[in-house]
Amino acid sequence: MFLSIDAGNSNIVFGFYEAQSATWKYECRVNTKTEISLLQLEKELHLFFLENDIKIAHIDQVGFSSVVPELNQMIAQFCSEFLGKSCYLIAGKSYQKLKVSSRRPNEIGTDIMCNVAAAYEKFQDACVIVDFGTALTFTVVDKKGAVQGVNIVPGLHTAMRSLFHNTSKLPEVELVQPKSAIGKNTVESIQAGIYFGYSGLVRGMLIEIEKELGYSSRIIATGGLSSIISNLQSSFDAVDRNLTLEGIRLITIANQPI
Repeated sequence: MFLSIDAGNSNIVFGFYEAQSATWKYECRVNTKTEISLLQLEKELHLFFLENDIKIAHIDQVGFSSVVPELNQMIAQFCSEFLGKSCYLIAGKSYQKLKVSSRRPNEIGTDIMCNVAAAYEKFQDACVIVDFGTALTFTVVDKKGAVQGVNIVPGLHTAMRSLFHNTSKLPEVELVQPKSAIGKNTVESIQAGIYFGYSGLVRGMLIEIEKELGYSSRIIATGGLSSIISNLQSSFDAVDRNLTLEGIRLITIANQPI
């Protein structure tokens, strides 16, 4: 079993890939917004392993992507002490053995490059990866697998929290599809603004990107919120919540074959 660890700004995601069924069988998310100790992390994973009957001995390899450097030492220590294995930390030099490339590999987040590796492996074609995470990112990859650029805007939850924290009267609301594009009360107004505003943003961004490229690309959506805006589904060729985890797996195997 392969373990991908994706340390992001909102969560540390532990994804377990079963080679026999070629599926991501288990996923555990640990919130990174609150300070978490090594002991707390070990307790959470120990319970998760017990609940899902996962045996540590069944984990063959561990790949690790992080955009939160202050977590790196703790995750490495967790792998060493709890799993009894070293983890491969993905860095700018990790892409040299892959078909994908970037002109600034040390400047682009490893999570983005993991998305690129997995998407290009799947389609072998030009693609735009829309990642609905803490930030909403659009990564443009050409037909040869080279990253042409990345656009970044605040993510859906980030935008909603910004309204809540920076205004005195607007409440924090649940991110769900409203009944109407015209809000009839405060909660519906925020939901409609975020939901339909972001669906328009995504469509508009994809139109402008392809207009500038001059050719069509495969559009892949990923991230924990990739399926929230249901009226965008027809804009995507694929929706894959596990894209980053798969990229971690592919990059690790390329650099540390079993």
